[in-house]
Amino acid sequence: MVLGFYYAMLIISLVMALVYAFIFHKHFDVNMTIMAILVPVINLGFVILGHSTNILEALAGLKLTYIGGCFLLPSTMFLIFKICGVNLKPWMRMLILFVSTAVFCTALTIGHLDIFYIGIPTLSSFGGASYITDKHYGFMHTIFYVMVGLFYLATIAVIVISVIKKHQIPARILFMVILSLTIAVFGFFGSRLITNKFEILPATYNIGMIIFIIIASRLRLYDASDSVTDSLVEKGDTGFISFDSRSRYLGSNLTAKEMIPEISNYKVDRSVGNFDIAKTYILNYIDEYKKNPDNNRFYLKLDKKTYLFHLNQLNISRFYHGYQILIRDDTKNQEYIKLIQNYNSELEKQVKEKTKNIQEIQNKFVLGMATMIEGRDNSTGGHIKRTSECMKILIDVMKEENYPGLSEEFCSNIVRAAPMHDLGKIAIDDAILRKPGKFTDEEFEIMKTHAAEGARIIKKVLEGTDDVKFMNLAINVANYHHERWDGSGYPAHLKGNDIPFEARIMAIVDVYDALVSKRVYKEKMSFEEANRIIIEGMGKHFDKSLEPFYLKAKERFEKYYLENGN
Repeated sequence: MVLGFYYAMLIISLVMALVYAFIFHKHFDVNMTIMAILVPVINLGFVILGHSTNILEALAGLKLTYIGGCFLLPSTMFLIFKICGVNLKPWMRMLILFVSTAVFCTALTIGHLDIFYIGIPTLSSFGGASYITDKHYGFMHTIFYVMVGLFYLATIAVIVISVIKKHQIPARILFMVILSLTIAVFGFFGSRLITNKFEILPATYNIGMIIFIIIASRLRLYDASDSVTDSLVEKGDTGFISFDSRSRYLGSNLTAKEMIPEISNYKVDRSVGNFDIAKTYILNYIDEYKKNPDNNRFYLKLDKKTYLFHLNQLNISRFYHGYQILIRDDTKNQEYIKLIQNYNSELEKQVKEKTKNIQEIQNKFVLGMATMIEGRDNSTGGHIKRTSECMKILIDVMKEENYPGLSEEFCSNIVRAAPMHDLGKIAIDDAILRKPGKFTDEEFEIMKTHAAEGARIIKKVLEGTDDVKFMNLAINVANYHHERWDGSGYPAHLKGNDIPFEARIMAIVDVYDALVSKRVYKEKMSFEEANRIIIEGMGKHFDKSLEPFYLKAKERFEKYYLENGN
């Protein structure tokens, strides 16, 4: 009857090992795998012990049973640690395994040395099965008990800490872990208090194995990486292809072969450099990935399909083995992106056209205001047009000479803003604005307010538009074009680089036109005289850094004035 029990436990353990292999054939856990192997081996030891006809056969079976305490218990402990989220350092794991192996080696000396058992025990029978009696334990057997006790205590401590710290371990899992541990303790220590004629350890090992298979199957549901990977593979819309570190083909799934039929012709452990797609695309991108791991995505168009390739290192047990490529049919997504891009391009085109129309309306409105103001001012006929043209000339020269930091947006904005620089004159009384002679000090102070007033008007007109940069630039041109480099200008007496750059450019154009144009209070100057005054003003009135560009533009200024009736 006892021997039948041992055989039944061996058969059950073998069945459980097969069940484990079937359920977890893709995701073996090393600790569970060791348990699935060791439990049948231990049960085989009990069968050999129960079947033995002499003490030597019995000792051979007995030695196998000690695998349980020496190796099965550490594997169980490691598995529970993993479930509870405790990561042992590699050296700690190696130390535990070293101690377990050393103790088991001393168990193998039974019948030869007196360190684990003292002397040779005798063989008796009970219930049709043999068992060993008259055991006299040596000091290493005491160490074996201490080791087993420490394994149990460490496992219990980890479980208690996990409960206290409220780790995300389901209550059901914790209950099953505690249950398996309790059964193991009873089987290992408690059974010896009942009888020593047969062992119930095989049953406790099998029950523990069943519980841990249930735990492992449940934990797979909580493991997002495993469940997502399995779902991707089973769903069949993601292809996988692997290469070793020398870019030799390792394998692929059916989906990858259906997507790229060429893959079906690849030979395992062979170079794929002779195949068109591999040679032209895959191997080249692997080489690029080696140089720059961030460059891990590429697209391949094939038979009206667009496939997305995603490269990663192939790591097994933390060791680098090569490259893995995930392939996904991205055709619909690319078509959608293309549709969105076309829509955005058309929308952007319409926005640009609308913006251009709005800018033209703004420019015409502002130019109309400036022309109306100029019509009130007897002294500055054509000033707006001339300064606008001179601004274009000077900006073109600065672009040709590669003035640092000069953007196309800035150049366009300052040319558009040039006609606005005297908008503030609309607020000046006609008696002053149209006065043919020299201003009194009081009249000049009133006249100087046109700069700040122009800035205020521009802000009112342009505030709320999307082109904030243009508005701010135009405000600066109007407000500060009468400032001087040495700080003697108005309205804010700004000095040097404190004067906005656009206002410094406007100052040169504004003064140049005033010098070479006829006014009611003066005759026009010659180009030579005007040029002398401008050059002398560099570093005093004007920004000295603009002098080279003015000199380059001077001949174009003169040509413009000559061609337009100066």
